[in-house]
Amino acid sequence: MVPTTTTSITTTPPNRCSEPPLPNHGDPTAPSNSPAKCSGDFASKVTAAGGVTLKASSPELSAKSSVAITDMVNADGDEKLRDTTNKPSSVAMGQHNDVQYVGINEHEPPSPTGATANNNVRSLSILPLVFLIFYEVSGGPFGVEDSVQAAGPLLALVGFLVFPLIWSVPEALITAEMGTMFPEDGGYVVWVSSALGPFWGFQQGWMKWLSGVIDNALYPVLFLDYLKSGIPVLADGYPRVLAVLALTVALTYMNFRGLTIVGWVAVLLGIFSLIPFIIMGFISIPKIEPARWLVVDLHVVDWNLYLNTLFWNLNYWDSISTLAGEVDNPKKTLPKALLYALILVVSGYFFPLLAGTGAVPLHRDQWTDGYFSDVAKIIGGVWLRWWIQAGAAMSNMGMFVTEMSSDSFQLLGMAERGMIPEIFAKRSRYGTPSIGILFSASGVILLSWLSFQEIVAAENFLYCFGMILEFIAFVRLRMKYPAASRPYKIPVGTIGSILLCVPPTILICVVLALSSLKVMIVSVIAIIIGLVLQPSLKLVEKKRWIKFSTKAHLPDLLNAHENSESLIY
Repeated sequence: MVPTTTTSITTTPPNRCSEPPLPNHGDPTAPSNSPAKCSGDFASKVTAAGGVTLKASSPELSAKSSVAITDMVNADGDEKLRDTTNKPSSVAMGQHNDVQYVGINEHEPPSPTGATANNNVRSLSILPLVFLIFYEVSGGPFGVEDSVQAAGPLLALVGFLVFPLIWSVPEALITAEMGTMFPEDGGYVVWVSSALGPFWGFQQGWMKWLSGVIDNALYPVLFLDYLKSGIPVLADGYPRVLAVLALTVALTYMNFRGLTIVGWVAVLLGIFSLIPFIIMGFISIPKIEPARWLVVDLHVVDWNLYLNTLFWNLNYWDSISTLAGEVDNPKKTLPKALLYALILVVSGYFFPLLAGTGAVPLHRDQWTDGYFSDVAKIIGGVWLRWWIQAGAAMSNMGMFVTEMSSDSFQLLGMAERGMIPEIFAKRSRYGTPSIGILFSASGVILLSWLSFQEIVAAENFLYCFGMILEFIAFVRLRMKYPAASRPYKIPVGTIGSILLCVPPTILICVVLALSSLKVMIVSVIAIIIGLVLQPSLKLVEKKRWIKFSTKAHLPDLLNAHENSESLIY
């Protein structure tokens, strides 16, 4: 057994400053978990193994110490390396230890070198964040055509108005609360880990990463579906395969160059992709026949295709949480960006469908992937068709780079938590997770041979399981840590939080029940792989075959989970 090194730090303030009561989310009995700022001289004494005593004094002792300490915390006697540079000591929820902590999302005091604790600059402002969310969820009305084929114009229009209330709004609200509570790149992995433990946090990360990679494999398919009417050679064969590879490599390189570039590219691509639909809407007004909107035949509705199309086009609101560690002032920026993106997404679906189904005679069998370009030609002419096709291509590029950013930063966040090998936490000189990007790109290439419907059904199935874990984590954290700091909090209590999750959970059960046997078998196999993969990685860590480590600037979720201690950022 490896001998354990014991380190103790004692801080002694000469005077205990008075602390006025702080807001506690409506609970007058709940203690505050935010310490007051005290002035005066603090003396600190560090006693290390071997009887060496170090003394230091400063005008104000910060929780961000400059002393690097290595904790030997493995109960088996194995060394698990945890770099505790700048690591604050944990305290019970609602209490403090007279040390000034940097609050959630507040900027740290500048260091002499100008570096932050995690060597990362939060660079995403609200406008790029809105369009990153837009591309995580939507990217425009490309891909909604199947809803008309499956159920007709009326149900398609109603679906894109009602479905957001059942699914998108609850998911966006939960993302706003949890994303500001845990502003780090792990996103929903950290939510589930803090509520249910690291095993289920890993399962969440595995299922959501896999569903994200499957989802990303769809965008080269959609890209070529829109171009094949103008460039028939891209319909199949080697030209199509080469086009998929070339597109994947080019967009992967864009991700490598930096998230700031990706964010502003998303803004430009979004504007370019949405403008032709605005033009089409104005041109279509004289041609619209409102009676066409009311066409419905419940006897010939393909409910599986209909619900999967709605679900795929209106989910993934939580994906932006894996970029929370890159957002400037996330406690204010993230909730606003989610609201603006929700309005943009719903409008971007509903009004093009309103124009297309109202101005063009209905042929349901023709409403498949890429049909909006034909609708544009009928309404506005060839020039509008080409613009829609170019907009579709640009939109798929935007969705690809955004989804890959989310997937790769999720892997980075998991590596920083010690869930996967440390190599995934390595950043390129542009601040991007290079290994995570390469892994995500490889998965996209391997899955790009699947058809549109197969991709949508498979990723929806895995995504549903991940969302169930998120809902459980959300409710459990509300019950376990009712007084924890929540910069944005949904204005409901525990019962309200449970009721908020009921409609989307019912919808998840319906989507799962309607899945085909093939999709169900493949998805269950993927889930089983995750259940085996986590203990396998723990064995690899125990044997020290690959290096794992936990970043010091992050709260210790395991101890907070076991000892009901607060999570301090």
